[in-house]
Amino acid sequence: MFIGSFLKLVEIQTKVASLIPFLLGTIYTLYRFKNFNLKNFILMLISLLAIDMATTAINNFVDYKKANKTYGYNYESHNAIVKDNLKESRVKAIILTLLIIAVLVGIILVLNTNLVVLILGSISFGVGVLYSFGPLPISRTSLGEIFSGFFMGFIITFVSIYIHIFDQNIVSLFYESGFLSIQFNLIELIYIFLISIPLVTGIANIMFANNICDIDDDLENNRYTLPIYLGKDRSLDLFKILYYLVYLDLIILLVLRVIPLLSLLTFLTWFPVKRNIDLFMDKQSKKETFILAVKNFVLINSVQILALGIAVIF
Repeated sequence: MFIGSFLKLVEIQTKVASLIPFLLGTIYTLYRFKNFNLKNFILMLISLLAIDMATTAINNFVDYKKANKTYGYNYESHNAIVKDNLKESRVKAIILTLLIIAVLVGIILVLNTNLVVLILGSISFGVGVLYSFGPLPISRTSLGEIFSGFFMGFIITFVSIYIHIFDQNIVSLFYESGFLSIQFNLIELIYIFLISIPLVTGIANIMFANNICDIDDDLENNRYTLPIYLGKDRSLDLFKILYYLVYLDLIILLVLRVIPLLSLLTFLTWFPVKRNIDLFMDKQSKKETFILAVKNFVLINSVQILALGIAVIF
């Protein structure tokens, strides 16, 4: 398999959805806790990319196998298995290899940290696989946006912070006399959740935009996603509201002094984000306007990472 086919199979351009939460969590750790563990950073990066690529490859393979509509953009042009005529055996081998890498590197990361990473990593790994595989993949249901937003937006951000400060009692597990107890710093967890809101809503909206564009094709392929249940008009309204929540969240973070005043720069993103929202409201096309949701996600969170990075330096 040529490298180009592999990159299309795993949709390498979409890995920004997991890398940005990882990077924002890392920068936030440097800003708030003044900690950085290079070994754990590299281990999580490798495991994260491997499981993300495996999940995407599984999703493309399942779509290829279950497709009722075998013509048009989503099947012939979008799915690398069809477009590049990839052998099923080779695709399965790639998926298995990526899963093995994710598990092995993840185990090393757990050995460097503690059971909290094992529990969250195992749950995330399971959700990642079930998202695209099984009798009823999560991506083919109305829960796709919730799972992708929460696990990629919040859990990745939390773990990317925790691997650097696992010994500071943000979250701790204790086992004694047959009892397993958990202790956590509620304030810091609330702050981490708030810092992840732009990531949660942005990632949810990427999938939401994708499913809004695919309503007709999904109906033909028995994918009963959230837009099918809500209808296009209500889906578009919710799409807008999720972006409004981002800027409300930033105001709360500034008032609580969780993020630096430099984060006011993020409000400048409202103008291009609003323009992209309007363009998507006018036309929902997988080929032309879906990318606007990705651009909004990258724009908002890149500026936030930049603001935190500058604050760390100075």
